[in-house]
Amino acid sequence: MGWLQRLFGKEKPQNPEQAIQGTPAAAPQEAAAATTTTETIPPERVGLNGEYDQSGLAKRVALAFDQAPGVDDIHTVYVAQTGGTVVLKGEVPSQEILEKLVSVARGVNGATAVETNQVTVA
Repeated sequence: MGWLQRLFGKEKPQNPEQAIQGTPAAAPQEAAAATTTTETIPPERVGLNGEYDQSGLAKRVALAFDQAPGVDDIHTVYVAQTGGTVVLKGEVPSQEILEKLVSVARGVNGATAVETNQVTVA
């Protein structure tokens, strides 16, 4: 079971790389023509399919962890978010693994910081 399934009960989207980048969904042309203002979704709130999602960044980070070799099978770390800050919680087997998690999380669109003070190294 991967990160996304374990933490959020979600299956991987068809295009995981696009989901990780957090491209907002395009509005239908009719709806776009009917509105005079353009509403944009903040990068940290873009969900897996480009929709607004309060936990969009955390879900996209979990998906990025699923795609990253060497961290896809860790079951003792959890991902949350506070705005654009990715919050990692739990226990990792080594400092090297923690650094890899931080590196992957920083690479996700919308991540402005990664907090690790709630992670212990076993």
